[in-house]
Amino acid sequence: MKIDFEKSSDGLVPAIVQDAETHKVLMLGYMNRVAFEKTQKTELVTFFSRSRQKLWTKGETSGNFLRVQKILIDCDDDTILIKANPLGAVCHTGAETCFNEKNESENFLFALEKVIEERKQNPSEDSYTSKLFEKGLNKIAQKVGEEAFELVIEAKDDNEDLFKDEAADLLFHYLVLLAAKNVSLKDVTGILASRKKPISVK
Repeated sequence: MKIDFEKSSDGLVPAIVQDAETHKVLMLGYMNRVAFEKTQKTELVTFFSRSRQKLWTKGETSGNFLRVQKILIDCDDDTILIKANPLGAVCHTGAETCFNEKNESENFLFALEKVIEERKQNPSEDSYTSKLFEKGLNKIAQKVGEEAFELVIEAKDDNEDLFKDEAADLLFHYLVLLAAKNVSLKDVTGILASRKKPISVK
């Protein structure tokens, strides 16, 4: 991974930080060679402050670190894209991004997956999802089987609304089962993607 830090007279290159899950752009900072190497070593995003003229690790004061998942370099070797998981608000104003956007996934299923994981990690007495996790894996698996059976029954009838309701119930409980097994939706879609046959051009 080679970056041309000499392209700029100050030895700095722009570093764009993107949420690894939602793909929202979180912020823009600048890195010199030392900041980049520290980012790679610690797996926490570290910038070079142009105003203070020193290194700073995002979150070193607030605790809202940016944990690195992947680093990409553009085609000209002078811009960095960092895919990271934010451990809290990103902007110093308390906003989720420095562009005043909600850091929400464009994909509803991935957003729902996050909610389910939250219910798993931080149970609530009033949460149906938390109660499912409390009952254990066998009960969750049984529930998925029941919902699948109900969907098959509705598929044979002509009530489209009921079919959609049962499909939604099955999908939800399937996501709960994945969470119970510590398997992510991305793990599953990755397998599907790997099965995709390349398109041949004749």
